[in-house]
Amino acid sequence: MKPLSEIKIVISSDHAGYELKDKIIAYLKSKKVGEIKDYGAFSTESSDYPDFAHPMASAVSKGEYDFGISCCGTGNGINMASNRHSFVRSALCWTAEIAKLAREHNNANALSLPARFITEQEAYDIIDAFFSTDYEGGRHERRVEKIERF
Repeated sequence: MKPLSEIKIVISSDHAGYELKDKIIAYLKSKKVGEIKDYGAFSTESSDYPDFAHPMASAVSKGEYDFGISCCGTGNGINMASNRHSFVRSALCWTAEIAKLAREHNNANALSLPARFITEQEAYDIIDAFFSTDYEGGRHERRVEKIERF
């Protein structure tokens, strides 16, 4: 894994994930992440998660950013929309262990968080696990390759 100072991250949320998203951005800045792009939402006013998931996932799919982070109430909707994009492997993570395994076994390049079901500290722990874990490859490689072949 590259050092955080060299990683480019794109982040998005809907209204339900807005407050957590803003806290995550501040957290990532404190960790000296190389670049952070925020695609919104920019308030708690009701909004539709696909409107924010698609630009984020598109940026990851095109290789403009190394990783994506998304947040919505359950994490499910924004995760589903993100995974519609080629070469995006978004993982819905609610514990640090799941985030670690998503990187190790699935080569996840996007992280989806359930804003209404985790604490701020849990979000930070999940992010730390995600960005400090390398993909193992090996026996997992053939499985990951099959994701794009369908």
